[in-house]
Amino acid sequence: MQTFQDLLLQFETFFNRHQFPSQPQNLYEPCSYLLKLGGKRVRPVACLMTHELFAPLNNDVWNLATAIELFHNFTLMHDDIMDQAPLRRGFTTVHEKWDLPTAILSGDVMNIFAYVHLNKINTQYIHDVITLFNQTAIEICEGQQLDMDFEKREFVKIDEYLQMITLKTSVLLAASMKFGAMLGGATDGCSGLLYDLGKSMGIAFQLKDDYLDAYGDANKTGKQLGGDILANKKTFLLAKAAELANEDQLQNLKELCNRNDKNKVIDTLAFFESLQLKSLIQDEINTYTKQAYAYLEKVPVMEKHKVHLHALLDMLLKREN
Repeated sequence: MQTFQDLLLQFETFFNRHQFPSQPQNLYEPCSYLLKLGGKRVRPVACLMTHELFAPLNNDVWNLATAIELFHNFTLMHDDIMDQAPLRRGFTTVHEKWDLPTAILSGDVMNIFAYVHLNKINTQYIHDVITLFNQTAIEICEGQQLDMDFEKREFVKIDEYLQMITLKTSVLLAASMKFGAMLGGATDGCSGLLYDLGKSMGIAFQLKDDYLDAYGDANKTGKQLGGDILANKKTFLLAKAAELANEDQLQNLKELCNRNDKNKVIDTLAFFESLQLKSLIQDEINTYTKQAYAYLEKVPVMEKHKVHLHALLDMLLKREN
């Protein structure tokens, strides 16, 4: 069994072998540009880690991991378009650096190249892999649509928010962990446990993002403190505030959302504190974190083989950036 960092280095080597064609340059250069911006590569490496629980790494799982990362970056390119985001990982987004039609088409072709790598898999499990890959892609689109629908609403309910982040963020991590086990020959029950593990981990990861936006250290996160508050982004904190507020407090919250001044973040955080939301979101993160660890405990492999997956959970769920 190998550590996340060891597998990350190996994945980067394999992933860099993927080269887009040189022409048309304006189609493929944006794809290469986005991939070179880096990223944590959590999903593909998680796939490799769960595969190693059951079988040695092989070309099939390397190609599957590559497909996962290409697909993930395709979703980021189109997500930036829909969010009208100017920056991705501190660099100009593709639609800003080139133009909107280029970003749409470059995202499309990156998605297709994910399937090119899936087509290189030569295993009896390929039908199950494609089925789960397609199911996951559909769910991510559903989650993205919910996210856009929420932008038009004043507030959303907690269960609606959790459903959205499950679809938009969590299911790809869940599928990545299941993919590795599937290709390694794990039973349906075993690969299902790893899917549930990834799902809980993904929800906790997104909730931690919500927490860090409001309560993190900007020097560590590299992001503006309260960016979600300034944008009136639907987060766990905003949804919970609307749920707990009495009539007068709800009116106050609406007024805060409509403000656009320098004290908006400070005053909104003070409002959140009046409802004890900092401790409530920490409790929610802990709930999903415990779920993730519980699923890992149930995976029927020797404890010593789970050590590095435990470390991955620690890295993702106890992070400060």
